[in-house]
Parts: sequence; C-alpha cells; structure tokens
Amino acid sequence: MKSRPAHFERLLNFLRRKGRSHEDAEDLIQEAMLRLHRYRRADQLVVNEEAFLTHAVQNLSVDLHRRFRGRREVPLDQSLRNSFVDPATPEKTIDAEQRLGRIRALLDAASVRTREIYFAQRAGYSYDEIAAHFKISHITIRRHIARALLLIMEQGPLDDARA
Repeated sequence: MKSRPAHFERLLNFLRRKGRSHEDAEDLIQEAMLRLHRYRRADQLVVNEEAFLTHAVQNLSVDLHRRFRGRREVPLDQSLRNSFVDPATPEKTIDAEQRLGRIRALLDAASVRTREIYFAQRAGYSYDEIAAHFKISHITIRRHIARALLLIMEQGPLDDARA
C-alpha cells in the first residue's frame, strides 16, 4: 500500500514478534498514527517520528494486554460451542455440533495437550494467553496447532455427509 509510512513494516514486525495478530498489529499502528497526528495538531514537536510510533504501539500493546488479562473465564466446552455454533437456525446448530463432534473424534488421536491448545486457539484465546497458561513458547503452540490441523486435513472435508 502506497500510503503507509516507510517504517510501517518495522512497526508491524515489532508487534508480530510481541505476539499480536496481523489485524491487531495494524489496529495498534493506526491508533499510534492517530496519536501522532493529535500530538502534532497540539503544536508539539516530534523529532523522531519512528521512535514516537514505536513507543506508542508498545504502550498500546501493553494496554490491550491488560484489558484482556482480567476477563471472565468461560468454561472451554461452552466457548468451543460458541465458536463453532451459529445460532441462526436449528439446522445450522445441529450441523455445527456434528462438525465439532467429528473434530473432537479426529483429535482423539492427538495428544491431550495438542487437543487442548487447538481448542483454546479456536475458542479465541491468543497465543500469549495460551503460552502463559501452558508455560510454553509460541513456536510450540504453532507446532501443536499444525499437528491438529494436519490430523483434521488428512481426514478430508468435515462438511460432507458420511452416513
């Protein structure tokens, strides 16, 4: 994209290394750019724009982490059901429940930790939250999720009727 500042990619990579998703990183950079704009409108002098933005995205990232750290815990089974089930129609609900059952059956072949990490990620927990809970690194989380996805993909599509 032509309108991005020269150091946008460095800021994006910085946030990605801190465990932020691509979308979250872009949102944080946009918020930092807005802060820079407001700072300049108040006739404040910014000597080093990149340093200002780096500091701002780092602070915004910490603020985002603090906001989600205190969130209410939802039982894993309930959050899984919420992430797979579209309550629009009873047919869709039944279909989603059956798909979830097939995924659970497929992942019985995986280790307990792989299953737990995969379903935690599907339930919306970030890599940072999963890593803190299991006391493992991000790369280990990625490996567990990759193993789970490989098991699922080896079995073919989950949407077909296998009766």
